Amino acid sequence: MLTVGVDIVELWRVRQVLDRYGQAFLDRIYTPGEQAYCRGRIPQLAARFAAKEAVMKALGTGTRGVGWRDVEVTRRRGRPPQIALHNRGLARAERIGMTQVAISLSHSRDYAVASVVMDVNEDSNR
Repeated sequence: MLTVGVDIVELWRVRQVLDRYGQAFLDRIYTPGEQAYCRGRIPQLAARFAAKEAVMKALGTGTRGVGWRDVEVTRRRGRPPQIALHNRGLARAERIGMTQVAISLSHSRDYAVASVVMDVNEDSNR
């Protein structure tokens, strides 16, 4: 069975929160690896924020069941982004029998969007 999650984020909102809360915001939402990759660039931060929300939706938990840093967007040079799950995110993925996750990220001047598709075992206890 496939599960899907999608999210769209306005770049100005991410900029506004970053301007207001600075490093505290980054540390609450993003892993050290994500922070290093994004280097404060708003489109990349917004795309990763959207990705985290989309993954949480595909996992069936929303933001209440999985922590922000339990979902990490990784990227190797010349490769598409991938999702690494940690702690509660990984536990949820194992519980629903997730075998694969695919993600697509994009951004424009005003928005960032993420789309996630997961393959899960439909017999698992959701």
